[in-house]
Amino acid sequence: MSVVSQVILKADDELRYPSSGELKSIGAFLETGVQRMRIAETLAENEQKIVDKASKELWKKRPDFIAPGGNAYGQRQRALCLRDYGWYLRLVTYGVLAGDKDPIEKIGLIGVREMYNALNVPVVGMVEAIRCLKDASLGLLSTEDAQEAAPYFDYIIQAMS
Repeated sequence: MSVVSQVILKADDELRYPSSGELKSIGAFLETGVQRMRIAETLAENEQKIVDKASKELWKKRPDFIAPGGNAYGQRQRALCLRDYGWYLRLVTYGVLAGDKDPIEKIGLIGVREMYNALNVPVVGMVEAIRCLKDASLGLLSTEDAQEAAPYFDYIIQAMS
């Protein structure tokens, strides 16, 4: 939930107008809007490039994942992994746009460990995949934008660890 939504809901629950401090937090959120949109746009426009680079790096670090018997062995399994990478990248953009980690939690992290365990996908491998996705993504952003986006990747990594 965005800062704006949080302030409005809290004020409404308490039957009051937003405080000056809350209004300042909304102002700060709005001032970073152009940056958040730029980050989301860069990640979205470069999804394929990011996923390709991240997966190549992961396969280099963990060739056992694509070897016979590995979770990404074969065209179908590899395609499913790449689909998941794109999904996590999209989750990061949702968080960046909202300026909050709540969309990542609500949309993508509830039950993720259980799901991967049920599918016999090593969660450790997914954590490494998200790290590769983070590196590939941040490499396309300015230093300032990378600093803004990094915590959203870290949130996913921490939740899976």
